[in-house]
Amino acid sequence: MIPNRQFRITYYSNKDQKHITRNALWTEQSRIDTTKADNVILVYYDLDATGYRTAQNSWSIKY
Repeated sequence: MIPNRQFRITYYSNKDQKHITRNALWTEQSRIDTTKADNVILVYYDLDATGYRTAQNSWSIKY
């Protein structure tokens, strides 16, 4: 990922039970990691909700 570059991320939200598309930004706090339950997560800055959010297991990114 390119630091401070905007992108659009789409992923399935278990909480909302639907696909969500957000305008996002990759920052120094953004990361791709693995949870204790072996789920892959992507932490990104959500420009729409002005805060950090987490996508889990599967997502698509467009620049």
